[in-house]
Order: sequence, then C-alpha cells, then structure tokens
Amino acid sequence: MPSSTFTVFHAFVEDVMEGVHNLGSDTLTVALCAAANAPSQSSDGQLSDLTQISYTNASSRVLTVSASSHTSGLYKAIINDLTLTASGGSIAAFRYAVVYNDTATNDELIGYLDYGSDLTIADGESLLLDFSATNGILQNSIA
Repeated sequence: MPSSTFTVFHAFVEDVMEGVHNLGSDTLTVALCAAANAPSQSSDGQLSDLTQISYTNASSRVLTVSASSHTSGLYKAIINDLTLTASGGSIAAFRYAVVYNDTATNDELIGYLDYGSDLTIADGESLLLDFSATNGILQNSIA
C-alpha cells in the first residue's frame, strides 16, 4: 500500500473558528486530484478551487467520522479508513485524496492525503485511504 501524509488546508482553521464545520455530524467526502493539478494548502478553500479527475466508477467516497470529542482543550475527530474500489473501469491517475465538507455551503476543504506520485486504480482493484493510522488526523488545540 502506498504511504501518504495528511496536510490541512489553511482555510480550514478559519472555517472552524467561523462555524463552517461540524465534524461530528457533517458529511465528509473525498475528491481526487492528479499531480498536475495539486491542491494549494495556502490558497485553496473550497471544492471549486480544485481540478478533480473525472471518475464515476469508484465505490463510495463518503467518509465516516467514528469519534469526535475534546479533552483538556484538544479536539480530535477520528475518520475511518476508506477503501476506494474501481468498478466498471479504471480510476485515472491521481496523487491527492482531498477531504472536503459536503454539508458546508461551498464544499469547504479540510485537508488532503499526498501519495507522492500519481496512482491509478485498475478495474477491480482497490486502494485503502488510511486515515486512522494517525490516530485522529483532525486535531486542534486552543490553549
């Protein structure tokens, strides 16, 4: 399985403070972008800022937040891993799996997994998007 790192968009921090996200109940979804259309951590803020690859032949892209809580000023949202499976054709080359809030008005961006180079998922193959390995990828501490 290819490894990845998770990067949070700068706009996400402002959006959290201004009440755009409710990570305990909103629908989080994945969009895929090729290396040639890399997301910008500093300037992208909503789904319309991205150039996604076209793919309709994938399993569900909706994420599940399995836990959402805070302890001593540290908020943590745990996202379950998601297996993307190509069915009825391949999923074109992509490098980034972008998490966005599908409930928010403008499909605001949260962060992305970077696989380091473009990947293709052939028809019938799967790729595990590993979110839980980081034990709560969405964390914010206010002290």
